[in-house]
Amino acid sequence: MSNVTMTDSAVKHSLNYLSNRGSGVGIRLAVKTTGCSGLMYVIEPVDVPNEEDLEFNANGLSIFVDPKSLIYVDGVEMDYAKLNLNEGFIFKNP
Repeated sequence: MSNVTMTDSAVKHSLNYLSNRGSGVGIRLAVKTTGCSGLMYVIEPVDVPNEEDLEFNANGLSIFVDPKSLIYVDGVEMDYAKLNLNEGFIFKNP
């Protein structure tokens, strides 16, 4: 069974973002190709999920993943941290 999880810190940050934005039913986690051979995680708000999206729930936050990205994010845990002047999502991917 596929799974995508988030720490409490990541859920709190995402819910605050959606609240400040004023709309959104959750977030999308996707993987996009970059450059010649790279991949990067993409996180964006979702107002209307796509029909083919898979939906995961993390403490009341819906996480939507398209089937093509699932092979790269299956089992990932998303965290959110502030370190000195930097802050952002951290991906723990088996």
